[in-house]
Amino acid sequence: MLFSETDIYDFIEENDVKFIRLTFCDTFGNMRNIAIMPRELPRAMAYGIPFNATGLLEAAHQNLLMKPDISTLSVLPWRPQSGRVVRFFCTLHHMDGTPYESDLRRNLQGTMDMLCSKGYQCEMGTRCEFYLFETDMNGKPTRIPCDNGGYLDVAPLDLCENTRREICLSLEEMGLSPTTSCHKHGPGQNEIDFARSNPLTAADNMVHYKTVVKTIAAQNGFYASFMPKPFPDQSGCALKILLSVKRGGNSIFGTSIGNMPPEGQAFIAGILNRVREFTMFSNPTINSYERFGLRSAPSRINWSEENRIPLIQLLYSPGNDASIEFRSADAYCNPYITFQMLLCAGMAGIENGEVLSDTTNAANEEAVFQTLPSSLQESIDLARGSDFVRSVLPQTLIRDFADEMQKEVDAYQNANDPKAFCLERYF
Repeated sequence: MLFSETDIYDFIEENDVKFIRLTFCDTFGNMRNIAIMPRELPRAMAYGIPFNATGLLEAAHQNLLMKPDISTLSVLPWRPQSGRVVRFFCTLHHMDGTPYESDLRRNLQGTMDMLCSKGYQCEMGTRCEFYLFETDMNGKPTRIPCDNGGYLDVAPLDLCENTRREICLSLEEMGLSPTTSCHKHGPGQNEIDFARSNPLTAADNMVHYKTVVKTIAAQNGFYASFMPKPFPDQSGCALKILLSVKRGGNSIFGTSIGNMPPEGQAFIAGILNRVREFTMFSNPTINSYERFGLRSAPSRINWSEENRIPLIQLLYSPGNDASIEFRSADAYCNPYITFQMLLCAGMAGIENGEVLSDTTNAANEEAVFQTLPSSLQESIDLARGSDFVRSVLPQTLIRDFADEMQKEVDAYQNANDPKAFCLERYF
């Protein structure tokens, strides 16, 4: 990792860097960038590069500045070795240089600082699924999966392995730390897991991961889709989020099954008690809700130490600290917002001394569990009325996000062919 501006300038000169991408994530989780020439980098670092933010962030803002975060330098490995391209994630500022209130990276960093001030350390990791589809003679995507493989299959049933390997090698070359990869349950379905890191790095990795997957897939003649439920009769695509939280060097989730401290129980209770209110952010498409409750995707608000179906599973594995896995999100979410919601909800549970009731334990077969929202419209209504959401996010961001989601619902309801609408929007 490079720590000073001098290091950055030396790296760019020694590695024949010709283009620098200044990157940020818009309100809805899409990566955006402006490319500058190396000679412009000193100005970008000192003053920022202006851009028109209308439609990408808050509707009321016209122009903002982006300044590179020098700790996020990464080389794009699929670009030429001669005349290389590098990328920085950026912080956002008003034109007078003051911080932009809805800078999602800065807001997540603020939540991390809050946890640290209370004596907690948190790491997060992701397991993200996607499908690979064949392309036609013109390189356009078809609806034909690239193979008929199943869970953990190998070649020749698994025809994705070469593409998956290239994706992992590219991610590793960029410093994004993939750990495992495999064929999943659906035909042409894959999963790549990331090592746990601080929440900001994990969110950065997730944003860039989708671009890497799509780029490498295209180079191999495939089309990659993160659509939450591309087939009604096959497994959907989840984004599973792992959280490890420590205090005083010890996991708040304990060390073994049946031995979870009250603090860890309160953290989980905090998420369960608020998840309905922030599902609009973790599942922001019409299609997201078609996945819930089918083929091991959660629909009930519960937890378990052993069962793989619940919304939250407590994980104990040799060589790793205890962690929890949040299982309802999908790759269309904005990871900065979703990660911040999970951390703030868990901390609210601890601060309020909330109790993890046995009635939310999936092992309790007699319990009647509350359910996740059944539609994007229900999620919008819950988020708009949530005191918790208002306590975490800027009001303008909540308004703009909810308004855009409402437009999506209205367009879907007015569509002549709802199925075609979802395919056009999300496939």
